[in-house]
Amino acid sequence: MARFTLSWRILALFAVFLAQIEERECSQEVMHKITKDFAYVLEDCKKQENVGDHIMQDIFNFWHEEYALVNPELGCVMLCMAGKLDLMDGDDMHHGNAHEFAKKHGADDDLAKQLVTMIHDCEKASASIADRCARALETTKCFRGKIHGLKWAPSMRVIMEEVMADMNV
Repeated sequence: MARFTLSWRILALFAVFLAQIEERECSQEVMHKITKDFAYVLEDCKKQENVGDHIMQDIFNFWHEEYALVNPELGCVMLCMAGKLDLMDGDDMHHGNAHEFAKKHGADDDLAKQLVTMIHDCEKASASIADRCARALETTKCFRGKIHGLKWAPSMRVIMEEVMADMNV
């Protein structure tokens, strides 16, 4: 009897472990799709914000946890990209649109709420920064940290390869 109970416990733990892996992979895939959409509007925003090609280094390394994001111009570009994707309400995220955007990219309702809450918390944490680009950069860094904490960060190399392949079609 004890052996039977132990087997069921091991099976239950294994099922929980698999569910966590599936959730992480699903969430990582959602982040992959969201990041890819941002990458599609990057070139327009580079021109609109009048930033040089150095911003590409920040974008390419964006999901590398050890890479320091320090360039306020990246904040301006992030604001521009979010604006082009209809995710902004002034200088803040439009939470309803962000929720729908996440769902459009494969998030279920709970995951979409979680992403919007993370962004909102990061916005509140950087609200005291006067410069809009610096504030956006800090919000972005905070969000990136939360995504890394959940192990949901996508591979930027794969995303950039996909975007470049799509643009060459």
